[in-house]
Amino acid sequence: MLPFEATPEEILRDPEIYVDSIFSCLESEFLVMPKGAGFVEYSVFERGYEALKAATGGFSELDPNKIYPMTVSEPISIVVLRSMLGFTPPEWGYVTTQRTGVQVTQGFVRSLDRKVRMAPASELNTNGVMKERLEAMVQTACQLLSDGAPEVDTDQLHRLNKADTKQGLAGIKNLSRIGVPYAMMLYERFLGRPFAGHRDSVSEIIGDSLESAIEDVLTKADISFRKTRRAERIEGFDQTPDFIIPSEFNPQVIIEAKITEDDGTARDKVTRIQHLGELSLAGRTINNPKYEVIACIGGRGFGVRREDMKKMILSTKGKVFTAKTLDRLVECTRLRDFKAKR
Repeated sequence: MLPFEATPEEILRDPEIYVDSIFSCLESEFLVMPKGAGFVEYSVFERGYEALKAATGGFSELDPNKIYPMTVSEPISIVVLRSMLGFTPPEWGYVTTQRTGVQVTQGFVRSLDRKVRMAPASELNTNGVMKERLEAMVQTACQLLSDGAPEVDTDQLHRLNKADTKQGLAGIKNLSRIGVPYAMMLYERFLGRPFAGHRDSVSEIIGDSLESAIEDVLTKADISFRKTRRAERIEGFDQTPDFIIPSEFNPQVIIEAKITEDDGTARDKVTRIQHLGELSLAGRTINNPKYEVIACIGGRGFGVRREDMKKMILSTKGKVFTAKTLDRLVECTRLRDFKAKR
């Protein structure tokens, strides 16, 4: 039996069986991710790599005066250069500001990175500020990559202490000329540990898939609802829920939705749902809460800690749903009271 089919008394009597039932319904999609807008295909990345290789004479010389105009005409090479450094966009901007005195803000460098990924073949429009900042970034990259990793204390590790950049330009040149497919190695570094950089960039899209499924269920049942925006403030809630039914002016049912593959994030979400459960009981009895709290979850993160799942089931009085059970969301909760009569 699933927890939303049981009474609060039945759940309290033996919550463990309901933990097992939710665990059996959880699905993980961590092996498959959406590409999302701005995904860089390997063929595009490799084109930037080859442009950078040609501009440096096969990585024989890192001359900012030759590399800068190439980054303007082949902007995807900026992503390749950043992958060689192994930096995030803000890190590259910060180091550039430190070394050159040119203010390369996080907003600028993030915007530049996204612009390049969205239109990797479009020549950059270099106005005064763009030109100054990009030149400074290229200059900084050339200096760091040419110098290689400096000596640090034995209990420290320098970010440039990598197979290609440890020995400076000589190491890059050698690695690009031996059997190692250097372009592919850089592409995998660009995607992250492995694919973590990309996974982080599409995390909102992954979460939106569950929210979209909930929207579909509510819309098909003709239920009025308010879907909140991220970081939006709603009066009466110190933590804004994802959905409020029928509206924030008369909350009767609230829904929290989360997909996570990380148990730490799952624990944070459980704490959030517990808090919403406590708010619903403020000045009320357990059988007459201000509103019903529903949790819609997915991902392997929620399947790690049994105690956390037990807390979620108890704080929602069993109203915990997964992608497999969303088709029963309306009939097994107070949402049925708001369903349009046909």
